[in-house]
Amino acid sequence: MKTKLFCLFLVLAATRLAAADAPAKAADTDSSRVVFENDKVRCILYHNATGKNACGFGMHSHPAHLYIQIQPGKFRVTTPDGKTEVVDGPAGDVGWEPAVTHRVEGVSPGGVDTYLIEVKDKDWKPSNGLHL
Repeated sequence: MKTKLFCLFLVLAATRLAAADAPAKAADTDSSRVVFENDKVRCILYHNATGKNACGFGMHSHPAHLYIQIQPGKFRVTTPDGKTEVVDGPAGDVGWEPAVTHRVEGVSPGGVDTYLIEVKDKDWKPSNGLHL
């Protein structure tokens, strides 16, 4: 847990400090916005409420990415083959996810914030499903 919180602190501090060097692009939607972007990474803050899209609109894709779950939340995840599962996202959870296509809806009460950090490597294609 201490490692996860330390990682979260470092990512948030780096995002705040680096913002002076590379201004964020304009807000995308009410539920997501690019909070930092440069030639190496793009950091998106997603905010969702119960019954709303959690990290994109409808079925959408993300490149491989680091995620940081700020508040605890439950999400209904549907894959392109139609399989659905409810996933718990504990507060402070930090992890790596390979490129993925899915639909994600919030099912827990209240708002949930999640940071998604895309690494702009040779295979990078930006998350779609946003209003960028």
